[in-house]
Amino acid sequence: MSHKLINLNPDLKRLRDEGYVLEIRGAFLLVHQVPHVNAGKQIALGVLVSSLTLAGDNVGPPGDHVISFIGQYPCNFDGSPITALRHSGAQVLDAAHGITVDHSFSNRPKDGFTNHYDKVTSYVRVISSQAQAIDEKVTAKTFGVIEDMDDESIFNYVDTNSSRGGIVNIAAKADKEKVAIVGLGGTGAYVLDFVAKTPTKEIHLFDGDVFYSHNAFRAPSAPTLEQLNSKVMKVHYFHAVYSRMHKGIFPHEAYLTPANWELLASMNFVFLCIDDGPAKKLIVARLVELKVPFADVGIGVQVVDGALTGSVRVTTVTASKHDHVDTRISFAEDAENDYVKNIQIAELNALNATLAVVKWKKLLGVYHDLAKEHNAVYDINVNTLINDETHP
Repeated sequence: MSHKLINLNPDLKRLRDEGYVLEIRGAFLLVHQVPHVNAGKQIALGVLVSSLTLAGDNVGPPGDHVISFIGQYPCNFDGSPITALRHSGAQVLDAAHGITVDHSFSNRPKDGFTNHYDKVTSYVRVISSQAQAIDEKVTAKTFGVIEDMDDESIFNYVDTNSSRGGIVNIAAKADKEKVAIVGLGGTGAYVLDFVAKTPTKEIHLFDGDVFYSHNAFRAPSAPTLEQLNSKVMKVHYFHAVYSRMHKGIFPHEAYLTPANWELLASMNFVFLCIDDGPAKKLIVARLVELKVPFADVGIGVQVVDGALTGSVRVTTVTASKHDHVDTRISFAEDAENDYVKNIQIAELNALNATLAVVKWKKLLGVYHDLAKEHNAVYDINVNTLINDETHP
């Protein structure tokens, strides 16, 4: 990833071609082997760290004039600190990629920086000139090479959203998770949309049905007429869409039955997004037996006085809290439920998925969870969210 981004962006390539030792880690540019003078008037080497604004393989202009530094505070040749640089102290920029800096510098030219070449060379000039006053042969242009480790990422491109918000280490709490999504109707597809934007290790999709036109109106994305006419299976349609971003998505062109549910045993969490009551009952019993936590989602919609009303439910079950399964999860087929009649309710599907994914992230420690609810119901007409089945 480092070498690819550097090759595709002229200002970074120019830095490397001139001999600067570059590394791209997450959404940060690291410039290694930058000579400077420490307080003992000795020449030392440090690392400049600058944030990158990425658009796929393209690096935008610097978002600000601030740059960080790993190493001792740079000094003048006589050992006195370069006060014109001082901005702030040590901080963690990206725990997931091991970037902890010792100092932050601010030395903005009158017209700012238009590209990363100008930004890096400006700071190198200020810092290294004092080292060169002691030894004119020292330079940051050593033509060294840093091993590129970014191929281990679960994403096809860098998650700059988390890095911009400073939450990479929090988002990384999902990076060892193996998640199953059972059912890719409206809600299940939105669950995939949200989970695919996390560093989850594996996302397994289970559905044995075709992606029909009515699915297109209550799920994320926008299929073409040709795709609908091809009668592609749901798992393959959504796998093709979200594999553009996430590498760890596995489609299973089948419904979950006793013949294949041994796959559930290896999951860390399961999202149940199906309305087949008898099938759900078997799967729930198996998940409880395996002690695999899961969230069961449900939408009940009725037409009343020419408008839709009803509720959206998320029931969470864990190894330590499963005594509410029979009272909170319905295993019956409801022919009067207008949801089954394919009313277009994409926003309710999205809300249902949102509540389920937020709860999953609470269990991971991504979000705070003070309520500890294991059943949440949103009532449409009165706009209320009711929590119950609390469990510490």
